[in-house]
Amino acid sequence: MFETLLLNILFLIFPLLLFVIFFENRRPVYSNSFLITFSAISMILCMLYPIHLQIGFIFDLRYIPFIIVALYGGYKKVLPLYILLNIYRFIIGGEGTIHSLIFSTVIFLVVPLISKKFLKYSTQKRVITGVFAALFTMGLYLLSLSTFFVQLTSEFWQLAFYSVSTHVLVITLNLLMIEKVISNIKSRENFLHTERLHVMSEISASVSHEIRNPLTVTHGFLQLLKESKTLSTDEKMYIDFSLKELERAEEIVSNFLAFAKPQSENMVSSNLKEEIEYVKNILFPYAKMNHVDIEFQFNNTLKKRYDKNQMQQSLINILKNGIEAMKESGGILSIDVSEQNRTIIIIIKDNGIGMTEDEISQLGKPYYSTKKEGTGLGMLMVYGAISKAKGTIEVESEKGKGTTFTITLPV
Repeated sequence: MFETLLLNILFLIFPLLLFVIFFENRRPVYSNSFLITFSAISMILCMLYPIHLQIGFIFDLRYIPFIIVALYGGYKKVLPLYILLNIYRFIIGGEGTIHSLIFSTVIFLVVPLISKKFLKYSTQKRVITGVFAALFTMGLYLLSLSTFFVQLTSEFWQLAFYSVSTHVLVITLNLLMIEKVISNIKSRENFLHTERLHVMSEISASVSHEIRNPLTVTHGFLQLLKESKTLSTDEKMYIDFSLKELERAEEIVSNFLAFAKPQSENMVSSNLKEEIEYVKNILFPYAKMNHVDIEFQFNNTLKKRYDKNQMQQSLINILKNGIEAMKESGGILSIDVSEQNRTIIIIIKDNGIGMTEDEISQLGKPYYSTKKEGTGLGMLMVYGAISKAKGTIEVESEKGKGTTFTITLPV
């Protein structure tokens, strides 16, 4: 029995080990396909090598990969496992085939219901939820199994003890390992992103200062030239165009300097209300033009020190992207600012075109944009500014349903 249990645990852990070695750095679409495929293989192997108890009963751990995929992936990703489980059970045949179909259908319908909430939980709460899902599954299984007994004997209670304790132990081990892998991936991505922003800041600062000097000199000479009385009207017009373009170039250089370290003269200690109201007001006409309504809720008393210009520009970039995501059919852009456990939480939500998982994973990278005319530098600036304020950004999106940005700023 103990050897078979260890073998089943190996079946369940093996996909995770393969994922860490070969697929951890792949795009989400490949990772999802891998996890579904190998979770299905683990489930079949658990059914092939069930655990035989000395009292004569047999049980297996097929529902552990089933529950895990249902919680992390929802109905769409667990459906292949549900189909495969029942096909293989019909191939095995024997007594209890219909019973297994009914039982797996109930689990398939109930467990994925909490998938969306589950993904928003903390690591500890996810593990606890997974354990309760396993307890619910085993409780339902034992309840249905008890109908086969005229009287609940000691053998039945031994089966109950072994099946429940084994499922709780194994699913806890699997969830802890999965959460550790997720944590490592996020830590590595944050580190790489921080390094990318650091390099961008250094380049931006050095290049901007070098370009500013010749721009200033050229601007001065053109101003002197414009005062000449020998110039024709067309020549003056050309100088005006040149001066405007120089001013635009200086503005671009100033924007690049935003990637560098926060400017001391712009540092403020505020609860963000003034900055968000300012951004909301300047974007209000643009939102109306695109048939977008802006809803604003503010419930924060905590103060945070940050670069005012960078924070305003970051909020402008996110809100403007949200408005543009809804410009085809209009919609509602909601801004909610609240406080929780010495942390300021800003939630910006739209019901626009949304993004895929692959597009979300590319956000904040230089020169990547979901807009045809975009450069990606706007979102890079957002991630840079929030990173300098020691904050984090989480993005949730679904194609055709909208996007939610959650900015967390520790005080």
